Amino acid sequence: MEKDLVVKVKICGITCKEDAEAAVNFGADAIGFVFADSPRRITSDKAREIISVLPPFIATVGIFVNEDEKEVRRIASFCGISILQFHGDETPSYCSKFPRVIKAFRIKGREDIKRIREYKAETWLLDTYQEEKPGGTGVTFDWSVACDLAKEKRIILSGGLTPENVASAIKIVSPYAVDVSSGVEEYPGKKDHKKLEEFIRNAKAL
Repeated sequence: MEKDLVVKVKICGITCKEDAEAAVNFGADAIGFVFADSPRRITSDKAREIISVLPPFIATVGIFVNEDEKEVRRIASFCGISILQFHGDETPSYCSKFPRVIKAFRIKGREDIKRIREYKAETWLLDTYQEEKPGGTGVTFDWSVACDLAKEKRIILSGGLTPENVASAIKIVSPYAVDVSSGVEEYPGKKDHKKLEEFIRNAKAL
């Protein structure tokens, strides 16, 4: 499929206005808010407060894991979320009920790529598989398994990306976007602004 000239960058696990504004100022295209069990979990009230001060044209992504459909809609409407990301065991039929969906998949190896094609999500996020941990692992997977998929679908590459390895990952996979959380943190839920700036600069320099 046709590629954008510059890879998009999504900064996930935002929990405070200062980190969101820093990410945007450094050039992030999307900000992710986790509404699931995680050290980066945010309340809908706090997410709404942060989203209300973001500039136009910044995508806001709500991350959910096996959440009730009505609750997803309630939170998205209340907060002003523009894109939904499902990071659990959601079925193709569940995902098809919503517009503008990112479906996340945890990748162990090449065999995991096959089941992805059952989904008709707008964009697919590939993360690293770890037992009983749906995301935020800080661990990479074999990026080469995503190369063919990236030629036909909008792929967001995630899992263990850092300012040091993001350029290599982009060269190998040529994804639509990259996603980072733990790789630019001081500690879970708090971003390191120097790492944020370096990550976004390195991702968009190619």
